[in-house]
Amino acid sequence: MCRNITELRGLEPAETAENHSIAAPARGARASDDMTAALKEWSAAVHALLAGRQTVLLRKGGVHERRFSVAAEEFLLFPTVAHSHAERVRPEHRDLLADAAADSADEHVVIRGAAKVVAAIAVSNSDGLYGIQDLHIWTAESVQADRLDFRPRHRLTVLVVAAAPLIAPIRLNREPQYRGCTSWVQLPATADLGPPVHDASALDEIAGRVCAAVG
Repeated sequence: MCRNITELRGLEPAETAENHSIAAPARGARASDDMTAALKEWSAAVHALLAGRQTVLLRKGGVHERRFSVAAEEFLLFPTVAHSHAERVRPEHRDLLADAAADSADEHVVIRGAAKVVAAIAVSNSDGLYGIQDLHIWTAESVQADRLDFRPRHRLTVLVVAAAPLIAPIRLNREPQYRGCTSWVQLPATADLGPPVHDASALDEIAGRVCAAVG
């Protein structure tokens, strides 16, 4: 049976395109009046989400976390970059890499997008991940090494997300508290967002497909 963790944890379901365009500051994602939760994600994946090439994220949590948890229903996307990312992205998506790398520099990061959780699905059938590879940009080898083999006793979660661009990107200095292998950071920023990249009905279909494949 497919386990949608968002339902288990009582998060609100995604609202329809008719009555909601992801608004900032993100509801449920604020630690205080001037801080917003952000999920760390490969910068190339952030660009892929905003370009409509990707609708899912695969998460296990960082080495300093007991497990991955959905800490916020809505959140900013904090870009990360490593030299090895290039070989972990399928060739047809490597055109994203150059622009993506510029968003995560030694001295600053550029926040370009936000996302809202549509579904968080616990993976019980890892073989089914092959059937949803068109929903993300990573190679099969990367999924195996970086998601399945990494911390093998920990549950892998597929997040289906509604991504939206910031109307105006935010440039932040890279601070010490943003370091470390953790999933979430708090950012001193709020932002107005454009319309979501995909409509709610399309994402609901994707969530159902992911459930059938891996749940």
